[in-house]
Amino acid sequence: MTETAVRIRTFNARRGRVSPQRDDTFQRLWPVFGVPVAEQPLDLEATFGRRAPLVLEIGSGMGEASAAMAAADPDRDYLAVEVHYAGIANLMGLLERSGATNARVARGDAITLLTRMLTPGSVDAIHIFFPDPWPKPRHHKRRLIRPENVPLLRDVLRPGGSLHLATDWPGYAQVMLEVIGADSTFVNTTSGYAQRPDWRPVTKFEQRGIAEGRPIADLVFRRAA
Repeated sequence: MTETAVRIRTFNARRGRVSPQRDDTFQRLWPVFGVPVAEQPLDLEATFGRRAPLVLEIGSGMGEASAAMAAADPDRDYLAVEVHYAGIANLMGLLERSGATNARVARGDAITLLTRMLTPGSVDAIHIFFPDPWPKPRHHKRRLIRPENVPLLRDVLRPGGSLHLATDWPGYAQVMLEVIGADSTFVNTTSGYAQRPDWRPVTKFEQRGIAEGRPIADLVFRRAA
């Protein structure tokens, strides 16, 4: 990918107030679960202590879904990438309590992770659950799912790997359907939107969207061979 001098961020780099307990959790568990986003390839075998199929979750939020999925799927490794300090700390605490050893948390920009750290075909599945919809039209350029980012997702996936998206913003769901569907390498596994699979936990964020009357859309694509 040819990068412009100034990359449009898909996130707000804010830390906010963090409780002393959560800060202690971060400092204590970062050496165990943490992966800094950097400009060099990530050695997956060294990171996880084995080489297993890898699930990449972009935007893990407070980490409830990430921790639950990793604990329920020990035969695959999970790499969650998030920018917000409190969410990373919370996820690491959840991983410690669950005893899951097959998950790591990358702190930083997912685009750098995709372009610099993951080699082509190294990912078995990508999960992007409830990314920031950037609802104002002038902010749509900040959305993660936009045409220029699709090749980045495609290239790290192995042939046959899956791309699973979910959102509670109908307009963004339609954009996702059109933008991913425009790449012939991706095949929609349904005729449109998919049913939420049992293995995808319902998070507090999703429950809030449901309570506010927003429909939930899942989209599942596979990379063609």
